[in-house]
Amino acid sequence: MAVPDDLIERFFAGDVRALARALTRAEAGDAPGRALVAACRRRAGDRRARVVGVTGAPGAGKSTLVDRLVGAWRDRGVRVAVLAVDPSSPFTGGALLGDRVRMTRWSGDPGVFVRSMASRGRTGGLAPTALDALTLLEAFAFDVVLLETVGVGQAEVDVVAVADSVVVALAPGQGDDVQAAKAGLMEIADVFALTKADRPDAPQLAREVRDALALRPSDAGGWTPVVVPLAAGAASAAPVDVGPDGGVPALVAALDAHASHQASSGGGGSRRAARHRFEVLVRAERRLRRAATDRIAPAGEVDAGEARADPEVEAVALLRRAAEHDGW
Repeated sequence: MAVPDDLIERFFAGDVRALARALTRAEAGDAPGRALVAACRRRAGDRRARVVGVTGAPGAGKSTLVDRLVGAWRDRGVRVAVLAVDPSSPFTGGALLGDRVRMTRWSGDPGVFVRSMASRGRTGGLAPTALDALTLLEAFAFDVVLLETVGVGQAEVDVVAVADSVVVALAPGQGDDVQAAKAGLMEIADVFALTKADRPDAPQLAREVRDALALRPSDAGGWTPVVVPLAAGAASAAPVDVGPDGGVPALVAALDAHASHQASSGGGGSRRAARHRFEVLVRAERRLRRAATDRIAPAGEVDAGEARADPEVEAVALLRRAAEHDGW
C-alpha cells in the first residue's frame, strides 16, 4: 500500500489524524512505512523531544505515574506524547493496549497524544517499531515523549538506550522488590519512583533502595540517582516523607535536575549517540531475521538427518545466504 502524497504535508501541518495514520503505517513495518519514517526524519532535521522512559515490574503503578506526569507537564503548557508498549500474547500476537483506556481524561486535550503498541515478543521492553514511532513523535514537535515499557521485570533494559532519563517505578508489597530488580532495573535508573508510599511497608522499601544504591558503581557522568516517594492519597497519611501533590512535583524536579546535569556534563550527547547505535543494531537485527526466516526450511520439511546436523554450522550458512541476497 503506497503512502498518500499529502500525508507528510498534513503531518507537518500538525494534523493529529495524519500522525495517527503515520504511526499505523510505521507499525506495519513494511516498505511504505519505512519510507514514510525516513521522509519524516529527513524533513524534521535536528528536531528532538525530551524522552523520558518509565519502567518497572508489573503492578508498580507505571501507568498511573505516567498519567500524573502528563498532568504536571500540561500544567506547564508542555506538549506531551505517551508511547506505551504492552506485552504481546505468545499465542495470538495480540495485545490489550490498555493505556488508551486508562488515560481517557486526556482525550480532549490537543496537547496530549497517547499511543499503545504491542511488544511483538521482543525481550528488553520495547517493540522494534517503537523506535520508528518515537521518530515520528519527535518530528511532530512534541516537547516530551513518555516511553512506558512492557513491565515484565529485570530484562526490560532497552529503554536506557533510548531515553534521555529513565524512571524506575518500585512499589512495596511485591516480595523482595529490590533483589528482584537488582540484576537489571537497579542499574539503569536515573530516578527511582517509590509508588504507593502511603502503604505501611513503604519505609522498608525506601531503605532497601538506598542501601542498594550505596553498592551501585558511580555513574560515569557523576549523576547520583534520586529516590522520590509518591502517594495517591494525602501526604500526611504516608509513612515516608511525601511532598505536596503526592510527590509528583518532586519527581518532575528530579527529572529536570537530571536533564540539566546531562546538558552540563555532556551526557546528553552520549545518550543520543547510544540511541543511534541501538537503533542501527535493532534495524539490522530486524532485517537479518526477516531475510533468514525467508530462507530456512519450515519445521515440517526438515528430515531426520537435517535435524541431527550441527545448528551452529547451519546458522552460519543461513546468514551467508541471507547476506548474499540483494536488498535484505
